[in-house]
Amino acid sequence: MDELRSMAVFATVIEKGSMNSAAATLGMTPSAVSQHVRRLEQLHGVVLLHRTTRKLSLTEAGSLFYQGCAQMLAAARQAESQLAAMREAPSGELRISAPSGFAGGVLGEALAPLLAANPGLSLQLFFHDELVDLTDLRIDLALRAGNLPDSTQVARYLCDWPLLLCAAPAYLAAAGEPQQPAELARHAMIGVNPRGGAQFPLQLTRGEEVQRLTLPARIASNSMLSARAFALAGMGIALQPEPEIRRELAAGLLQQLLPEWRAPALPIYLVTPRRDAQPAKVRHALAALQVALGKRAD
Repeated sequence: MDELRSMAVFATVIEKGSMNSAAATLGMTPSAVSQHVRRLEQLHGVVLLHRTTRKLSLTEAGSLFYQGCAQMLAAARQAESQLAAMREAPSGELRISAPSGFAGGVLGEALAPLLAANPGLSLQLFFHDELVDLTDLRIDLALRAGNLPDSTQVARYLCDWPLLLCAAPAYLAAAGEPQQPAELARHAMIGVNPRGGAQFPLQLTRGEEVQRLTLPARIASNSMLSARAFALAGMGIALQPEPEIRRELAAGLLQQLLPEWRAPALPIYLVTPRRDAQPAKVRHALAALQVALGKRAD
């Protein structure tokens, strides 16, 4: 590495035409610049420069060596320029992890404008309802729903999404519509539990009144999207984030149940695996998701 630094100093001397000019450019003393050149000459056993009191000139060996040093310096500057461009404009591959529920169009609506405006940006999506190691998957940005475990990762609270009990009209026509939380025990419940299990814990509040239920789940899944599909098919009652089923509610495909009762809201976080400066692709994606998901919460 010391030799590479000396080669960069040598190339700068030739570019600037003198030791003093090179020293001023590099923020070094002229004697330090001269030491780098002497080190290269001693290392390779050749004279690189003819030195006079008025000017410097390259020897034949120095001219040949300078070509390689200049190419190295140009490559380093190009790499720095590419990094600077990445900091300023979104480019490269953006890798995002999210729960499966977000596969229903939320991310597409949020990120499509960003992709359209930046043709040098590509997107890789990973949908997991269990926590995954962001470093192992080289994830740039993760959406997380629910309370987060203690972590060294950087979590930005975004918003709360209301959770609604819902069912298809066809199911309600056959099984009836519950009027009180206790009546849910006689209905087919569709539970979501990332760790598995056929029990469906549910807490509902109405003003100061609290109902805590543990219901058997006829259908249990670790995927919010899978539970929604079964609810749409008329197979039972599911607890779903309101922003993700807004269209189905408006179209009459799903119907909200027990509207006076509220389940605990689902907190949404944006998580990055690093605390240091983020490239432009991550900064712009963060901003786009904050706007889009915040609007859905509203």
